[in-house]
Amino acid sequence: MLKKIVLTFGIAFIGIFGYYYFCPGTTSAAFNKADKVVLIKNKRVLLLMRQGEIFKTYKVALGKEPSGHKTKAGDRRTPEGTYMLDSRNADSKFHLAIHISYPKESDILNAHKQGVSPGGDVMIHGLPHDLGRLGKLHRLSDWTNGCIAVTNPEIEEIWRLVPDGTPIEIKP
Repeated sequence: MLKKIVLTFGIAFIGIFGYYYFCPGTTSAAFNKADKVVLIKNKRVLLLMRQGEIFKTYKVALGKEPSGHKTKAGDRRTPEGTYMLDSRNADSKFHLAIHISYPKESDILNAHKQGVSPGGDVMIHGLPHDLGRLGKLHRLSDWTNGCIAVTNPEIEEIWRLVPDGTPIEIKP
């Protein structure tokens, strides 16, 4: 009976391993990438998602005025809504930066109705180059001008796991 169980599990393991190893178009790298990012502002948590499941969680610091949606340049708020992570900057004044596609058309229209600029350059980034040693201590207060800040090792990991074109949902 034990041999039969071991044999069954062995065959199942070989089948699963064989499928993922030899199946054309399936690579381990594809399984290690996020297909969505979610920020929950009031919890200060950034989630990397894959097929509807959370696979990485990061604590973050936000803009100095974290409540509410960003409506204009200089309001120090992190926007809310659905955007794209559309480009990256390895030469940022922070340790790596991934650009969020704010403002979208509705943000621009709302800002123009108020007679203001919507702002831009909202990023997920690490710490300033001369303050990287702060590490997790940076999260003691919200300090950015509307961006999402993580530690330098965390942004390096996010940089690898989140391809350009990944949607980001920013929740209050």
